[in-house]
Amino acid sequence: MDNIKYRRRGTAIVETKRGILLVASNPKKGPFILPGGGANKGESRFVAALRELTEETGMLPYAGEILFKHLGKPQPTMSGRGLYQDHHTVCLIKTTGVPTPNDDAKRMDFYYPGCHIWLSKTTQEILDRYFDWKNKKQKGESERVTDEDTDSGEEVAQGDAPNDNSYDADEVLPNDAHT
Repeated sequence: MDNIKYRRRGTAIVETKRGILLVASNPKKGPFILPGGGANKGESRFVAALRELTEETGMLPYAGEILFKHLGKPQPTMSGRGLYQDHHTVCLIKTTGVPTPNDDAKRMDFYYPGCHIWLSKTTQEILDRYFDWKNKKQKGESERVTDEDTDSGEEVAQGDAPNDNSYDADEVLPNDAHT
């Protein structure tokens, strides 16, 4: 399919005492995803991950690193007139503050291995890769991505990409990044 447009997406992984922070855009149903979103023109995907994390959760990032890139599967645009594909830059972010649903985020939850939370397929793929990366890091085998290569292809307009971010807070604890 030659007509697949791509979206440069910054994706944030935030580990807390309760698990990895997730958001969902629908207030009552739908899968959870990792915070993040499309990069604005001239904005890096790393900066987009930081910006979107703050917009969606109110949390303030104070440190972060790019872990890896992930190519999402082609999906229909919201208009239904074509396909887009997210080109994720996945970042591990340390934050301060208490997460609160804002902006596109309507619900929040926390993921940990073995829990039963409905995740998007792409989020599950990214989390699987993250835990593989984390295990390799503990063994001294991991490599870090240090740049954001330019993608080829046509970029999807921000308004035509899906809006699937959200969060539902019940007894949210502050991030344990400082301890």
